[in-house]
Amino acid sequence: MKKLIIFLLFLTCSVLLMGCSDEAGSSESKGKGEITVWAHPYTDNQEKEGEMWKELIGSYEKATGVKVNFQQIPWANRDQKILTALAANNGPDVFYAIPDQMPQYAEAGMLLDLSSYLEDNDMEDFVDSSMVSATWKGKMYGVPILQSVETFIYNVDVIKAIGEDPTKLPTTWEEFENWAAKAKEKGYYASSFLGGGSMNGTLYPYLWQAGGEILTEDNKVMINNEDGVEAFEFINKMYKNGWIPKDSITALEHDSLWDSGKLLSIQGAGLSVSRMLGKETFEFVIAPPLKNKKQATYGTTGMFVVPVNSDNQDAAAEFIKVITNADNQRIFNRETQFIPTRESAKDIYDDQKYLAQLASYTEFTQSGVIHPEGRNIMPLIQAELQTMLEGKKTPKEAADAAAESIKGKLK
Repeated sequence: MKKLIIFLLFLTCSVLLMGCSDEAGSSESKGKGEITVWAHPYTDNQEKEGEMWKELIGSYEKATGVKVNFQQIPWANRDQKILTALAANNGPDVFYAIPDQMPQYAEAGMLLDLSSYLEDNDMEDFVDSSMVSATWKGKMYGVPILQSVETFIYNVDVIKAIGEDPTKLPTTWEEFENWAAKAKEKGYYASSFLGGGSMNGTLYPYLWQAGGEILTEDNKVMINNEDGVEAFEFINKMYKNGWIPKDSITALEHDSLWDSGKLLSIQGAGLSVSRMLGKETFEFVIAPPLKNKKQATYGTTGMFVVPVNSDNQDAAAEFIKVITNADNQRIFNRETQFIPTRESAKDIYDDQKYLAQLASYTEFTQSGVIHPEGRNIMPLIQAELQTMLEGKKTPKEAADAAAESIKGKLK
């Protein structure tokens, strides 16, 4: 990762210099009539996804007369591919980015501030939480097209087995603890916990619910304040009490435990719901995100951005506006099964109760740590969380050690 940061700094200089040197003749090199767009595969059905893109791109080309050169690039090694292309001045005019990429590129001066292009774009229609993920230091570098929501999905059979009501699901930590203790008594685990995966699905939601933050935009490390320590303590309590599986320290999935009916709940999103509906193994219900001091959970946000050295910035910005309008968000998210970031486009799930329910929770989502080092600090925090669960550190010691590691990374 250190090599990537050095590479990023080097490429920043290259991109900015090339952007300046080509400013006068940029329209000649690519022409005002064409833009290049890079995106990734979002589904397993590439034939149908290809048809979707033809429809979306067609709406833009018809409205503007600008031709789109669309290229699908793999998720693997996407950072290196994008950065290398931008440095060579042959990158895209528009590309898809996620919240842990955007601040890195924006801080390095590689993205176009889209704020002035969006004054007539009805930005009030966008979910507030999606706009947080597209903004860095007061400037808007992306326009979001999709969101997801992670929350608890409960097995109705297990709810009944512990003597509870599936229509009255836990909404607070205290209520969840009560259910977790009952599940343990009846021989069930209360929930999944994937300690070998992303912090977005383990520590962060509980830390936000405790009212805390991990790292602020201005480099203030907050993971070990009173709220942060409370989240470490809550997770430690779940593990010590046997409310989460024994392999939770390093687990990457608990699908087999869930499918076999040994879990009261699992933390899942829209893809989890689709998987459950496909299997039809047992009845399930979805709960709203938990609350301690604050109601919050994790949910990704996907956006489109424009590199600062695009030869056709106006056309690129217009593409993003068109592709994220309400009609096109309906087309895109209906096919990919994500949640639209425009409130007016959420009506695509009015006839799908589970996705409609998840869509109603996007106001509570946070897309991880929005910071250039957001991705890089995850392994540091994960190591301390795992050390705590192994019983080698107290929650306070683990939180303090994580804070020191983050400060070291920032230096």
